[in-house]
Amino acid sequence: MDRKEFLKKSIVTVAGGLIMPHIIPSSALGRGVYTAPSDRIIMGGIGVGSMGQGDMRSFGQLKGIQYVSVCDVDANHYNKAKGMVDNHYGNKDCTVYKDYTEFLENEKLDAVHIATPDHWHALVYIAAINKGLAVYGQKPLVRTIKEGRAVVNAAKNKKTVWQTGSQQRSGEKFRRACELVINGRIGKVKYVEVGLPNGVKSIGTPPVQPVPEGLDWDMWLGPAQKVPYRGVSHWNWRWIMDYSGGQLTDWAGHHIDIALWGLGMERTGPVEIEGKGVFPLEGLYDVPVEYDISCKYENGLDMRIANNRKLKYGQGVTWFGEHGWIHINRGGISASDEKILKEEIGDNEIKLYKSDNHHQNFLDCISTKKETVAPVDIAHNSISVALLGEIAMLTEKKLLWDPKNEVFLNDDMANRLLERPYRTPYKLK
Repeated sequence: MDRKEFLKKSIVTVAGGLIMPHIIPSSALGRGVYTAPSDRIIMGGIGVGSMGQGDMRSFGQLKGIQYVSVCDVDANHYNKAKGMVDNHYGNKDCTVYKDYTEFLENEKLDAVHIATPDHWHALVYIAAINKGLAVYGQKPLVRTIKEGRAVVNAAKNKKTVWQTGSQQRSGEKFRRACELVINGRIGKVKYVEVGLPNGVKSIGTPPVQPVPEGLDWDMWLGPAQKVPYRGVSHWNWRWIMDYSGGQLTDWAGHHIDIALWGLGMERTGPVEIEGKGVFPLEGLYDVPVEYDISCKYENGLDMRIANNRKLKYGQGVTWFGEHGWIHINRGGISASDEKILKEEIGDNEIKLYKSDNHHQNFLDCISTKKETVAPVDIAHNSISVALLGEIAMLTEKKLLWDPKNEVFLNDDMANRLLERPYRTPYKLK
């Protein structure tokens, strides 16, 4: 029905001239929440395993959305996710899909959250963008720099409302630390350390196993090379380079992102990069178990990214300035002098984007069309630093990088590693 007809049928006149809305069932709106149907954000999820279900819970606590559909290559995941949605609304209306292309074609959505393994990110992100949807995409943005550029270009072309799952940007302590740094409380910063989790040791080579019931293993592999199933389809894919870069790329979208935010440099990249890594000599896992990367920016800033046991202040970000240092991680903020942390940020100083709820910020920006706190181009620059470091470790060379044109200036082999070959028939569009 059109809007006029809906309004006519959804109100009644009662004694005294008051008008009251008809009761709209929880199956239409969500329990205890009244939101006009025309104002609801219709949402679905692609990739609803552990991280995807976490996002579902976060969105489910917010007003103004209607969750309608889930998609996953594992029936065990999508059945559990469907149960979460149906239980929330008190019905059995949530639809399920195995193929994300069918999901995007059949469902009439406003927004989608996506939490697939990293090697699938670019293809699914671009497909959702091209459908005109607002996208909440988990970090790391992509597996390769060429993929990242393709996602950024697609989002720019479609003017996509995009939120990256770099939720530390919506944390008050992280924003506070960054504001202290960017407003000069430790003077000019010339050196930054970024500590990421230590690597995961190899488990050897598990035997080939039957594919679990409900899992479409060929679709899980997608653009990656075809290999037999060895029991690592969920979570532990992070330690295999065909699908991820290990702790380095898993956490770069958090801490490198914060390091650059505090410097006001989140929309540029380094010009030099080199690194050393320790890679497993045998077994299925092949991402670095240790890594130590150094990069230099055009303004002279030096940044070191390493697994946390190599750094004095461990995991998180430490900015070193002329007058002291500030360290931030999920445990809190510390500084060379506690007085630094008590400094007030004046009205005429730099105030960074304030978001107190990452998922709510995404929904707000769908309504306002404003930029989110974690936009797509910033996510691309953050993960690119880690991906450049990965390439430097693999080539064992000091590499010169052109951040504007995204090309190495001194090594053709390194340029070949800016992308990974896709298995037929998958193509990066």
